[in-house]
Amino acid sequence: MLVLAGRAQADERPASAPTAAGPSDSAEGATALEGVIVTGVRGARRTVADSPAPVDVIGGEQLLATGKVGLKEVLNTLIPSFNLPGINGGGTSWTVRAITMRGLNGDQALFLVNGKRRHTTALINNLARVGRGGAPVDLDLIPASAIARIEVLRDGASAQYGSDAIAGVVNIILKDDAEGGSFSYTGGQNYLGDGDTRSATLNWGRPLGEAGGFLSLALNWKNNEAASRSVPSRAQYIFQPTVTSVGGVTTVTPDPRDATADRYYWGHGYGPGEEDILAASYNAELPWRDLTLYSSGTLSHRSSKKNTGSFLPNLAPVAGVTSGRPLNRNSLPEVYPYGFNAYRRIFETDFQTSLGAKGKAAGWDWDLSTTLAQDHAQLDGENTLNATLGPSSPNYFHLSTHEFRQWTNNLDVTREFTGVLPRPVQVSWGLEHRYERFLIEAGDEASYIVGDYVIPAGQPFAGLRPNPGLASYAGTAPEDAGSAHRNSLAAYVDVGTDLTETWYVGVAGRYERYSRGVGDTVSGKLTTRWEFLPGYAVRATVSNGFRAPSLGQTIFATSTISGSLCPAAPNNLFRGVPCTPGDYLTFPTKVLRTDSPEAQALGAETLKPETSTNYSLGLTAEPVSGLRLTLDTYRIDIDDRIVDTSNLDLNAAQLASQPALSPLLARFPQGLTATYYTNAVSTRTTGIDFVGEYGLDLGDFGRLNLSAAYAFNKTKVTRRKPTPAVLTAVNPNLILFDRQKIADLTVGTPRDKIVLGALWVRDAWTVSVRTNRYGRYTEAGTSESLDRTFGRKWTTDLDIAWDVRPRTNIAIGANNLFDEHPDKIGIINADTGMGQFGNFSPFGITGGYYYARLTQQF
Repeated sequence: MLVLAGRAQADERPASAPTAAGPSDSAEGATALEGVIVTGVRGARRTVADSPAPVDVIGGEQLLATGKVGLKEVLNTLIPSFNLPGINGGGTSWTVRAITMRGLNGDQALFLVNGKRRHTTALINNLARVGRGGAPVDLDLIPASAIARIEVLRDGASAQYGSDAIAGVVNIILKDDAEGGSFSYTGGQNYLGDGDTRSATLNWGRPLGEAGGFLSLALNWKNNEAASRSVPSRAQYIFQPTVTSVGGVTTVTPDPRDATADRYYWGHGYGPGEEDILAASYNAELPWRDLTLYSSGTLSHRSSKKNTGSFLPNLAPVAGVTSGRPLNRNSLPEVYPYGFNAYRRIFETDFQTSLGAKGKAAGWDWDLSTTLAQDHAQLDGENTLNATLGPSSPNYFHLSTHEFRQWTNNLDVTREFTGVLPRPVQVSWGLEHRYERFLIEAGDEASYIVGDYVIPAGQPFAGLRPNPGLASYAGTAPEDAGSAHRNSLAAYVDVGTDLTETWYVGVAGRYERYSRGVGDTVSGKLTTRWEFLPGYAVRATVSNGFRAPSLGQTIFATSTISGSLCPAAPNNLFRGVPCTPGDYLTFPTKVLRTDSPEAQALGAETLKPETSTNYSLGLTAEPVSGLRLTLDTYRIDIDDRIVDTSNLDLNAAQLASQPALSPLLARFPQGLTATYYTNAVSTRTTGIDFVGEYGLDLGDFGRLNLSAAYAFNKTKVTRRKPTPAVLTAVNPNLILFDRQKIADLTVGTPRDKIVLGALWVRDAWTVSVRTNRYGRYTEAGTSESLDRTFGRKWTTDLDIAWDVRPRTNIAIGANNLFDEHPDKIGIINADTGMGQFGNFSPFGITGGYYYARLTQQF
């Protein structure tokens, strides 16, 4: 959608020049003030220094120097307003971890590659806590070695770019090198010796044609092994004890295997899983006659493996001895005598390619492009079983296939008019068509059917049936499969001018119409910047925006096995049945398709777009040479946010009370927990972003770049949709959107974050030091007594690089140098030993990590 698409308009600094150690409105060191940006502006070029809205710029060298091997982790390290929870749930939410930006979900920000809309993932974060139900862009499938820089517009921009641009816009600019290249290899591991990570990158450029064209290629491979920070299982009994009674004296004899059992075995899922990603990209431009042809694209494949459920051996209750594990009947001793860890496998193939041409006609600069993208994900289950089929159950299942396809066509036109006003007026307009399709295919029959197996005599729970479905998760049944597609048409106009030498004003408007019942929306934006003294300026924007429901949120449905802790007395009830406070309860959970009869019987309605109003006011200052300060405040009001409901616990009697719920009763005769997506709340997010940077020339001692950035945001719920009457008629104790959901939305991420950086360059040496401070956050429980608030933490990263030869560089470094961990106040699952650090930590739970890197230029 940008006019300056194709060849990235980068600043003119040499490729070897140093970059700043932390993000800023430029984050490109002393040369940044002159660097040209292409995000948030059209036509006339602007630098970061005179941008009317706040923009962060992160150079490609910074991405490499972090020692991180995933783009999400890099941005979480460098950008104060960006947050990435360390674990955040099960299922697909570890593979495509949900992010937040300015306190808002990742799918409320728009991501571009070379100015073209990036497609979202096909995987729904249905088991995440932060960002639950979203389908964000999967940044880790873009090769980092292909990136020249990343521009982050911290402002609402729906009027300029369309749906999703509420929190801001992230524009990834690919390299446009016409010669040379580099190879880099990084290897590292956690201080405890686990979580080994390997990454190799390659990029290469060559001329294309004889008129200044280029072809830039990149290839990335990364592999990381699993790591866990669980404690040993605290279960009193691992295996069923023997109970005898002689003469009125009861004797309990533990199973001999209890003494030798590996009590860490069932906690392997508390930390990162295994992942292997191979990603490639190209970026090309070819001047031809009066046109410039361009194309870019990425192709990636991911294989991931994550423990998403740990099950101890079956343990039946024994009166006066043990309460057992009554909600786990899946560990059939003939198959898994020691219990098992169920693994979620995901095999994902992802591509996006853009093809376009730009030129000039009748005084107008035009850019015509088409972009095709697809994310195809195969979801499998490994080392699990469907216990209702008995010991003959398979232990590997194909669970489902998800696919998202997007086709976007853009025409962007711009022209500078003179003579209309005292100063030139930039007029831009454009058209967009976008087609989207989302598909869910059913899994293997054995992954979702309920068999008639009865546990035989001599085993725990003899005479009872196992829990229905697969352990930990279930395959997609045919009734939950389906597809949906839609089209959208949009037109925009964007006008900007300097009314005086020091005062800029811009106005933009956009009309967009969606099919599939979404309807149409109109967005507008007013932008201004006034330099009231040389080097000092104020800037302000006001805009409204929207985010259309994703197709995944519209039709997604799935079943899984979830867990929760029994609340403290007197609220220690589970589906109306008393439970022991602190016990970890497992139960089947089903996400209902919003338009299904079952969801509508529980109060579901057709999803409508989220709408937003954004206000921002900022101050920029350059009081002395090399020093730049910016301070921006903002408020974002969002109406009708799309969220999933609270866990709606329904027992068999309640399911039987409504005819529309009979299919659920047939599949889950013991009851289930249901959820669905709905426009449940409206919120207000307020915040402050501060950035400062200073470059020092130390003469014979080299150059030192210092940076400091601070982000604060606070979200509160301004309106909550009442619980539908049809839902309370089924169960009067149910709440549509409960306190835990509100807490996840408002206090589940750090309220503030500080990033301090220093980069020192002298001759062949480069030393980068970065310290981040993460603010407090709360992981809410099902009752207030189970809430846990984690304190502020500082982490320090260090990278030391040395040019051993003019084109060869070696580096060593450490992330989380001083081995910080979240507070040990999490609620530990007594069976598995998981939970001591909680799940939401923005810097993970695995502690310190060290690495070494070799880079060879050619």
